[in-house]
Amino acid sequence: MTQPRFDTIKTERLLMRRWQDSDREPFAELNGDPDTLKFFPDTMTRAESDGFVDHIEARFEQQGFGLWALELTGTGQFIGYTGLNPLPADVPGGGGMEIGWRLARHAWHHGYATEAARSALAVAFDGVGLAEIWSMTAVLNEPSQAVMRRIGLHEVARFSHPRIPGGHPLQPHVMYHLDRQ
Repeated sequence: MTQPRFDTIKTERLLMRRWQDSDREPFAELNGDPDTLKFFPDTMTRAESDGFVDHIEARFEQQGFGLWALELTGTGQFIGYTGLNPLPADVPGGGGMEIGWRLARHAWHHGYATEAARSALAVAFDGVGLAEIWSMTAVLNEPSQAVMRRIGLHEVARFSHPRIPGGHPLQPHVMYHLDRQ
């Protein structure tokens, strides 16, 4: 059986698509911005950011979907990503599929994360046939938790992230979950 492919998805204001070489520079800027990554232990170097894009594209090849680059349809401007990625094994829900996003500061507070996440959920449940979806973030990351709640996920666990040093203010994490309806 052939795995379905979801290379592009259009929403009202966004194009969710596979990554292009032209995305690498603005993505590296996003990943190097301490304000954008304030809920992550560290920013990323250009090499780390490019490696992440390579990982994302490999995942698309493997499973037919992943973390889509987000582009504003009106301007073609790259603003970040939203999509689906496997959870690490050492967190609650480990091995399940996570929905996540990362947007550049200039794209915050426009509803883009929620709009794209709803489309990613449709792929997860209606396109791929997943039974459930997960999402996690630092307890301090209230904006992402608000998106999780807007798309219908519910808090199910709080835990200490195993790859963040003990005592670090970002170690306390929260896990959200949604079963297919």
